[in-house]
Amino acid sequence: MPTPHARTTRPLKFLPRVLLGVTLVAVPATAFATTASEPAGQAPAVAAPAAPAPAATGLDDPAKKEIAMKLVSSAENSSLDWKAQYQYIEDIGDGRGYTAGIIGFCSGTGDMLDLVELYIQRKPGNVLAKYLPALRNVDGSDSHAGLDPNFTKDWKKAAQDAEFKKAQNDERDRVYFNPAVKRGKSDGIGVLGQFIYYDAIVMHGDGGDSTSFSSIRKKALAKAKPPAQGGDEKTYLNAFLDARVWAMKQEEAHEDTSRVDTAQRVFVKKNNFNLNTPLDWKVYGESFHID
Repeated sequence: MPTPHARTTRPLKFLPRVLLGVTLVAVPATAFATTASEPAGQAPAVAAPAAPAPAATGLDDPAKKEIAMKLVSSAENSSLDWKAQYQYIEDIGDGRGYTAGIIGFCSGTGDMLDLVELYIQRKPGNVLAKYLPALRNVDGSDSHAGLDPNFTKDWKKAAQDAEFKKAQNDERDRVYFNPAVKRGKSDGIGVLGQFIYYDAIVMHGDGGDSTSFSSIRKKALAKAKPPAQGGDEKTYLNAFLDARVWAMKQEEAHEDTSRVDTAQRVFVKKNNFNLNTPLDWKVYGESFHID
């Protein structure tokens, strides 16, 4: 059975960079109430504003998350325009069947099946619903049985639906993004470290094999302590990236480790633990920049 969610590079044409920053401003409402029992001349009572939701303090900050999506897309799709990838789908020949969507859901590793089941739950009878039996049958293999010849066409059609895009976002967060951020925060590493965790989970998954995220982290912990245990952040992140490179080289498709060597290590070397912009890096020899 293929390693869960391990991935290869994609031979896609480079797309123009699109800046997708989003600013959200919340203004609590203030309510004024005057009752008949108030003494004459007394100012109306002012209701206390609702307590604001706690602000994100890591990679889950909206602006930092946007950077993370672009960084992953540069490696996975040769593009910073990650929102153009909802409709992406192809068999990249890595033994995992079809790879598709914003985070590379695979028909052979279960996460594509989970995504389609969620989409059907939210929108019964959608264009992908008829493929559910086939997706269950091909899970764990590279087979296209029951999917060809129209699955790719229907996937792209579904990608025009806002509900399907939301389902992709939600599954990305549930399976990959949120676990990486949570683990990173508990280890005491900053935004960059949380991104390094996220990119590792995206490529390697978090199964029980020797190249999974948890195994990579375990190897790193044998070499260095994370900040939560009193260790130096830079030393720990380099130990994690060393273990990550080892894991990548266990599979021929991942032998090019530039997404670590000329991207993540560049940020670590510069002590950019908060992933502050501007950012410059290379992946597979191609240069990228975020203002």
